Amino acid sequence: MSKPRTPAAAFLLALALGANGIACRQSTAIAGDAEVPTTTVKEVDLQLKVFTKGALHTEQSRGISAPPIAGGTLQIIQLAAAGTQVHTGDVVLEFDPSQQEYNLAQNRSDLEQADQEIVKAKADAAVQTAEDRTALLKAKYAVRKAELEVSKNEILSQIDGQKNVLALDEAKRALTQLEQDIRSHGASNDAALAISEEKHNKARLAMDRAELNIKNMRITSPIDGLMVIHGNRDSTGGVFFGGMTLPDYHVGDQASPGSSIAEVIDSSRLEVSAQVGETDRTNLKAGQSVDIRVDALPGESFTGKVRTVGGATASEFWDDNSKHKFDVAIQLDRADPRLRPGFEAQLSILGDHLTRAVSLPAEAVFDHDGKKIVYCERGRGFEMHEVKVRALSEGRAILEGVSVGTVVALVNPDKKRSGKPKESGGATPSLGASSN
Repeated sequence: MSKPRTPAAAFLLALALGANGIACRQSTAIAGDAEVPTTTVKEVDLQLKVFTKGALHTEQSRGISAPPIAGGTLQIIQLAAAGTQVHTGDVVLEFDPSQQEYNLAQNRSDLEQADQEIVKAKADAAVQTAEDRTALLKAKYAVRKAELEVSKNEILSQIDGQKNVLALDEAKRALTQLEQDIRSHGASNDAALAISEEKHNKARLAMDRAELNIKNMRITSPIDGLMVIHGNRDSTGGVFFGGMTLPDYHVGDQASPGSSIAEVIDSSRLEVSAQVGETDRTNLKAGQSVDIRVDALPGESFTGKVRTVGGATASEFWDDNSKHKFDVAIQLDRADPRLRPGFEAQLSILGDHLTRAVSLPAEAVFDHDGKKIVYCERGRGFEMHEVKVRALSEGRAILEGVSVGTVVALVNPDKKRSGKPKESGGATPSLGASSN
């Protein structure tokens, strides 16, 4: 038979129950289960680390494309190998100039022929002009002679006088017609010369274009960097769809004008681009140290610094760590010739050092109706309690809204009790760990 409780013992019991109620305020109680594993909310000193992965890329690159030359495909006769270190001005791509050299020779011949036609047109015009001047002098002399004969009509018979008048009229008509013919000859000569000059200009333009095409077929690197060869879309007739693997361009391949053949990347300015979740985003800032391990170089370790933390990108519904992803750019501390753009890297970003942070294992935090909750132990059962996750680091969650010493469940007690997941509205385990 238990002894009666003293007023002091009753007061202490009421105070303990009240404190437990403050630590876990939640309306819905869940039946307990003796087999539910639990943990205790602790106060720890913790170095935050954000784990994610990204890919190397360069801040500067220049594309290498086939020149925009009309008239069919272009054949590659020289192409720097992938991964080759090239320098500004080095020839990295060259196409067969045979067709353009033939066009150049043909255009040069057309130019010479047009020049000869111009000389001939000018000479013909000069001859015609000389002939017209002579004919004009003769016609004017004939008119003058006829006018003198008419002036004698007073002493001539009527018939002879009439003949002189008719002869004067004929001489004047001949002079008028000749003057018209001379103007026509001048216009004709000008037109013939203009045609020849147009042929000259057209041939010169075509020749200049052929020379430029030949020059453009020899492509040099615009920057120092590494060669990256692109997939040959021309090998499929220009048809391409997602997931399709294309062979790289090689010497002897045909390329359409304007096709992207390769790229020169500045390997001295490599950085890692990555994404982190919303929870991790709050713990990142520029200047934080990063440990970088490149998948293609196992056993090697590189270091860097967070350069920028960008805005949110598209939502990823399967990631319980966040509703959005945030871009992070990481600058390497030093260049390494073995590193290449596109290499995947595992990142460990060193965040702030937290002192006396409220912490518990990340698996003890669950999602429920879009909120983060923990299951606080109360009596022989558990209650849902909403919390705020400040950070997730190395399997531990840093929380606000729960007291140190609170006992919480490591699994969903309701699922543990029922043996199967609840329908909609039930809590589900959080992914807990940092972005991967």
